[in-house]
Amino acid sequence: MTLKTRINEDVKAAMRARDAKTLSTLRLLLAAIKQREVDERITLDDDAIVAVIGKMLKQRRDSITQYAAAGRKDLADAEQFESELLGAYLPASLSTEEIVEAVAQAIAETGAASPADMGKVMAQLRPGLAGRADMSEVSRLVKMRLVAGA
Repeated sequence: MTLKTRINEDVKAAMRARDAKTLSTLRLLLAAIKQREVDERITLDDDAIVAVIGKMLKQRRDSITQYAAAGRKDLADAEQFESELLGAYLPASLSTEEIVEAVAQAIAETGAASPADMGKVMAQLRPGLAGRADMSEVSRLVKMRLVAGA
C-alpha cells in the first residue's frame, strides 16, 4: 500500500469515527500533497510525500516553540497533536550512531575536506536520510566533521 493510499484510508476511518481533529490534520496533509502535485504537474511517490510531511513537521515544531514562548499552551498542544499524527507516517528514525556513520561515509565518498564542500556532502546524504533524520542535526554533524578535518 502506498503512503498516499494509507493516508486516504485513514481519512475514511477518521470520518467513520467522527474524529474531527485527526480528520482535519489528515485533510491538511492531503491538501499539501495535492498542492505540490498541481504545482509541479506530477504524481508524488512515497519519498516525495515523506518530504512534504517533513516540511509540515518542521512547521509544527517551529509553531510549538513560538506558542510555548507566548504562553499559548492550548495552541502548542494542538500543534503537538498534529506533529505526532504526521510523524506516524514517516519511516523509522535513524539512531545517532547510524547518522554519524552515514555522515562519515558521505564525507569519504565525496572526498570533502573543508566546510566549503558541505553542499556536496549534504546532497549525497539528503536522499537517504530525508524523513528518517532531522536534516538540521545532520547538517550540524557534517559541519562539525568538516571543520574538525580542516
